[in-house]
Amino acid sequence: MNTQNHSKDSHHSLITINGVTRVYGQGSAAMYALRGVDFSIHTGEFVAVMGPSGSGKSTCMNILGCLDTPTDGEYLLEGVNVGKLSRDQRALLRRNYLGFVFQGFNLLNRTSALENVELPLIYRGTPIAERRIRAKEALASVGLEGWEAHTPGELSGGQQQRVAIARAIVTHPRVLLADEPTGNLDTARSREIMELLTSFNRERNITIIMVTHEAEMAAYAGRRIHFIDGVIDNGQDTERKNA
Repeated sequence: MNTQNHSKDSHHSLITINGVTRVYGQGSAAMYALRGVDFSIHTGEFVAVMGPSGSGKSTCMNILGCLDTPTDGEYLLEGVNVGKLSRDQRALLRRNYLGFVFQGFNLLNRTSALENVELPLIYRGTPIAERRIRAKEALASVGLEGWEAHTPGELSGGQQQRVAIARAIVTHPRVLLADEPTGNLDTARSREIMELLTSFNRERNITIIMVTHEAEMAAYAGRRIHFIDGVIDNGQDTERKNA
């Protein structure tokens, strides 16, 4: 895991979206969720994806997360054209390269924090002893050392989201996709979660792509991409200004 300053990687395009269109339905019932979108994201970037409901941002995140494929155009991840992969190959890519954090935490309720964090490693076939060690390390890295045996019901919302982040980073993903990760949290907890994500971005060089509708949370990102009616609003696509 590269923990050095990642300026050397800044010219390496990890993700490239070229002319991506996503159409649902056919003929007169066709609905264009994306209408020819272009952007690239470099290794080590922290990008906030914004836009109103129905703007195309969720469709775009589903494509980035290998949960959906473009109708037209191409999605390149490390130079691999994801749209040309089979469903099984996309699942492997998702398992080996991507981590996911959701607004609703998506934890298994009757399962301990440690077991929740171990889940992605179980899917990978990681031996149990190594799984345990890595899950404990991931929980410690989000400030939950000593909470391994607690179930989600015994944890606050902020702690549950920390477990979810530990689960997302336990596989050492190249990319972390976060969908409204602070949507269910109060302001203080939201800031704690954003500080945590920022630290993983800086210290572990994990590329983060985060959907948010909150300007205060988007301000933690280095760049913002605004969607409107299935296209990117380039007038709003801004680099963070140095305060």
